[in-house]
Formats: sequence, C-alpha cells, structure tokens
Amino acid sequence: MITEQQQELASLHALGALEGAELRAFEVELRGSAKLQTLVAELQRTSALLDLASPQVPLPELLREKVMARISMLEPETKSANQPMPPALSALAGLRFDEAAGTRAWKPLPIPGAFVKLLSLERERGYAVLLGKLDPGTRYPAHTNAGPEDIFMLTGDLVVSGRKLVPGDFHHADGGSWHEENYSVDGCTLLAVLTTQDPLVAFAMA
Repeated sequence: MITEQQQELASLHALGALEGAELRAFEVELRGSAKLQTLVAELQRTSALLDLASPQVPLPELLREKVMARISMLEPETKSANQPMPPALSALAGLRFDEAAGTRAWKPLPIPGAFVKLLSLERERGYAVLLGKLDPGTRYPAHTNAGPEDIFMLTGDLVVSGRKLVPGDFHHADGGSWHEENYSVDGCTLLAVLTTQDPLVAFAMA
C-alpha cells in the first residue's frame, strides 16, 4: 500500500522537485517497491503529456544569459572517480533485479529433488519465466504439456524424451505435446518460459 506521504514524494519526484537527503531516501524506497515505481512512471508520463500540451514560450534572451551565468558559478559536487553514478530515477521505473544470492527461495515440488523459482509473471500476456532445478538422479514424471514451453539449459544435464540436453541447449514443446519421463544424471538448472495455464506456474505462485 502506498501512503499519502509516498504519493506526495512521488509527485515531487516526477516533477524533479526532490533534492538532497529527501531525494536519496525516496530513491531507496523506490528501488524496493514495484507499486511505487509504477506510480512514479505514471506520474512522469502524465507530466510529459502536460508539458507537450502546454504552449512553448521562449525565455527572454537576457533572462537566459542570467540563468546560464548563475549555473556556471555553481561548483559541481566532487565525487570519487571509482564511485559509480546512481542511475537516473526515470530509468528505475519498471525495472526489477534479482541477485543470484537474493532472498527469493527455491520452492520444492511434490517430486523429491525438483525445485522451481518464479522470476517473472506477465498475466496480461499469458506467460511466466521460471528457474527449474533437479538434484542428481531426479526423475520428472511423463506428462502432457498444458501449453507451449521453452527451456534453456544453464547447468548440468537433462534427458528429455531420450534426448540429452547440456548447458546452452534449447528445447521447445508445443502445447498438448507429450513428454516421456525426464531425468538428470548429475543435476541441472534451467530457465523455462511457460504459459500461465501451466501447473508449474500455478504451483510457483501458490
């Protein structure tokens, strides 16, 4: 839930009116809240539309010279050459990052030695991105694919319907196709893109 204070700060940020410690504190909140990022993006789009709708009045030349002279007198903040510049907040809206050592945990499937991790869900477009993991010797039962699925191997090995896949290999299955029992000898990790109708997606979301 976005508080009234956050709404006010989001509005000020969209207008470029936040500065100093208040700006830095809001940036921290923004990075940790997808809802807040969406709100800021919407406010920025609205601000841009209003700007386009407003008549463009050129500044008087004398006023422009005074402003530029004042800017030239300001001393830039000194920053360490090794200190990375923080990204512009407009670039953070709509972005999310999951580190490999993050807190998003693997979810064990009812099949011993099999795990999934939901990375991204696009309900309107009807697909999800997951990571899958099988421990050495794990066997995944034969099944009919509820929808189309794409698999890209990251580590280890996976035998799919008699075909051995290794890191870098890709596999596509049409919706309604049949998979024999899949298994991994040494264990594996894979990236999967599945439809939201797939039971694995529903399980990962539960």
